[in-house]
Amino acid sequence: MDSDSDISISDYDEQNLSRSKAKGKGKATDKDKRKKEKAKRKPKDVQAYTWEANFTRSWETVQEDERGSLQGAVDDWMVRGRRKRLLAPQNAIRRTIIRHMVLLIDLSSSMMDRDMRPTRFAVTLQYAREFIIEWFDQNPLGQMAVVGMRAGVGERISDMSGNPQDVLKSISDRHKLEPTGEPSLQNSIEMARNSMNHLPTHSSREILIIFGSLTTCDPGNIHETLDECVKNKIRISIVALAAEMKICRELCDKTGGQFGVAMNEGHFKDLLFEIVPPPAQRGIIPRPATGGTTATAAATTANAAADLMMMGFPTRLPDASPPSLCQRFLCPRCLAKVCDVPTDCDICGLMIVSSPHLARSYHHLFPVKPYTAVASFDAVPDPSATSSCHACSRPFPTTAAPPANVGEGMSAIGRYRCPDCNTDFCSDCDVFVHDVIHCCPGCSK
Repeated sequence: MDSDSDISISDYDEQNLSRSKAKGKGKATDKDKRKKEKAKRKPKDVQAYTWEANFTRSWETVQEDERGSLQGAVDDWMVRGRRKRLLAPQNAIRRTIIRHMVLLIDLSSSMMDRDMRPTRFAVTLQYAREFIIEWFDQNPLGQMAVVGMRAGVGERISDMSGNPQDVLKSISDRHKLEPTGEPSLQNSIEMARNSMNHLPTHSSREILIIFGSLTTCDPGNIHETLDECVKNKIRISIVALAAEMKICRELCDKTGGQFGVAMNEGHFKDLLFEIVPPPAQRGIIPRPATGGTTATAAATTANAAADLMMMGFPTRLPDASPPSLCQRFLCPRCLAKVCDVPTDCDICGLMIVSSPHLARSYHHLFPVKPYTAVASFDAVPDPSATSSCHACSRPFPTTAAPPANVGEGMSAIGRYRCPDCNTDFCSDCDVFVHDVIHCCPGCSK
């Protein structure tokens, strides 16, 4: 026979159990009612999340070849990416080949974050060196300066120079660029703007900012600085490493620059290298005025200032000349000695360039036409005569690619043809011609 204490304990447990079940049923019914009300208010064709509509099974697109290797799929993806870049519009655009850029690097304490390995500061310096080398290679007539942002002020790291070695040397010492304090966009932009006030109108004025902070310590109204940059036709581009800020977006939109937020190290490098090509020159649109002929003449005079400019080709000193301190060229106007070209003469102010530099800047104005992808072997007049690439002599594939791997301007037989000389090239030479040599080996155009 159970004791009275056992009976009371069991009765107490049964009462608590019944109460918890009753509470659970009440909660369940409330949740069901809420779900039904939401389902009534939401349209049936709308999914729960916006990213569900863009979701794709990317791993199913990777297919193994006959030997079970994935190298073919990886190469196919690389070729697709390169062809997508080459198929961009290649129209002749009036570009500013004489560029002046000030590189603003954030040296605040936020650059020591480790969301980019090893730190934002280390990755920024590495990509800045690669950017400077590529920028001077594609813009040999340009000049660049470097300004740091730390401790609430703008610190001049390198003066405006046309020699890439001088700019690289200024950011080589990491100890002098140790991040500290807060950045100041206004002070740094004002320093860069004041250093470009004396530049001629036919050259571009650009500011590239690598910004890793979410705050800026400004002494005044930064919108006044923005208005001055718009007035002086200074183009500001920003690569943010943390997140988008409204003032950064306004700086880029109102000045005609580019803005982007780096999602990872690879995207960070892509955003930087998008600024390497020279920007399109802004044309002066004549406004309809009451004078008619006077307004047209004024617009013609304003446009004529950017059409012609004076340059000088220096004379190289012979090896038998008397030794001097690094003076290797002579200015053609005043015969002053100059160390490196391109540069401006310190005596007469003439812009001194060499003919190879001028020729290397020519491809921005008249780029190579994009090659046409050859669809099938029927489009090849004599396969035996053109069995290899015209540039590298590598043999073309003898079998066509599967239909699933053909698309986005790609060739099924690996041939890409110049529209002027009808010469066939492989995919690697197609990219090399358009990205490096900027001249077709078949027709020299």
